[in-house]
Amino acid sequence: MKCYQAKPAEVEKKWVVIDAQGLVVGRLATLIAMRLRGKHKPTYTPHVDCGDYVIVINAEKVVFTGAKYEDKVYYRHTGYAGGIKETNPRRILEGRFPERVLEKAVERMVPRGPLGRKQMTHLRIFKGATHDHEAQQPEVLDVRALNRKNARD
Repeated sequence: MKCYQAKPAEVEKKWVVIDAQGLVVGRLATLIAMRLRGKHKPTYTPHVDCGDYVIVINAEKVVFTGAKYEDKVYYRHTGYAGGIKETNPRRILEGRFPERVLEKAVERMVPRGPLGRKQMTHLRIFKGATHDHEAQQPEVLDVRALNRKNARD
């Protein structure tokens, strides 16, 4: 029996829109990363970009479980000696670019390298309720209905 290997020309990409209002960040990020990579398809091939395009709206309304909203710490380094900086989700979500919380969560779940960077370009995150991809006629994916733990109300 022969293994199926998808070729880039054979891959069919769909557009999916997800409303992130009230959804848990980690659970949403895993679902988005899986869609971007194409692991939800039976034709998944690890070395080929066979994922879908994902549009996320209301990204500033995501939630954290437990005390992570205040206690979780994100570190980054400036590149200079002693240049470690830290912040928490509250400061990011109340700041100028609240969509970065979700973007970084997904980015850390996608493999590093050329293929992962290409797959991340298929993710569009908007902090408001509108997006500018209506022409692609995206399907609505109801993440709340998949599992009761996906949302906190």
